[in-house]
Amino acid sequence: MDVLATVNEMVPYATAAVTAYGSAVVSRTSESAVDATVSLGQRILQRLWSREESRSGLEQAIEEVADDPQDDDARAALRVQIRRILREDTALAAELAQLLPTRSFTASGDRAVAVETNNGIVSTGDGATIQR
Repeated sequence: MDVLATVNEMVPYATAAVTAYGSAVVSRTSESAVDATVSLGQRILQRLWSREESRSGLEQAIEEVADDPQDDDARAALRVQIRRILREDTALAAELAQLLPTRSFTASGDRAVAVETNNGIVSTGDGATIQR
């Protein structure tokens, strides 16, 4: 890969973004990512809410998280409610799974490695010596 050529292709896009948003371009990008996350979460909860038989438990769990978003117990209660709903309605579970972004990893180039979680050593070098 020719880094200079890649940079030359990227700079016009970066310049256009800075021109549009000024120095807030970095926080604007972050906000967009947060907005997408919040929007997806809202769609999931609305779909769960549409299942009338699940509303009371879900409503209480949502209120507890809203009261204290940092409360691990409240978040766990919400997780339990969602798990309960999806266990009862496998069609809904499948539907909501389709909303989630797919995770993919791409490794390209000589000796490239794509790893989601690594609990050990990854070595791609010739004659590497690994000591523990």
